[in-house]
Amino acid sequence: MRTYSPKASEIKREWHIVDAEGLVLGRMCTEVAAILRGKHKPMFSTHMDTGDHVVIINASKIVLTSGKAEKELVHDYSGYPGGLRTQTYGTLLKAKPEDAIRRTIRGMLPKGPLGRQMIKKLKVHAGAQHGHEAQDPKVLVIAHAKAR
Repeated sequence: MRTYSPKASEIKREWHIVDAEGLVLGRMCTEVAAILRGKHKPMFSTHMDTGDHVVIINASKIVLTSGKAEKELVHDYSGYPGGLRTQTYGTLLKAKPEDAIRRTIRGMLPKGPLGRQMIKKLKVHAGAQHGHEAQDPKVLVIAHAKAR
């Protein structure tokens, strides 16, 4: 029996919308990362990008549990001496909720050119408005990621 490897012409990309209102950040991001990788498809292959496009709306209404907004730190390093900037996840979520979600999902994707290709299929919007209606996206319901 031969190992199946999908061809680029066989990959069908769909569009999914995730409403992040009231969802827990980490639980939502793990499911979105799996969709971006294509793990929900039977043709999944680790060396190819078989995933779908994901649009996340209401990013400003995402929830962090058990005080992680004050405990968890985000580091940005410019590469220069003294260039380390540190802030809490709570301040990053207030200032740039899109960047906080994109940063979390990016850490769950493969490193290198394949991961950079996958993160380009993610669109994050702080509000409920998005400009991707023309792609006829499916609404993806992530139920078990709700905050209690």
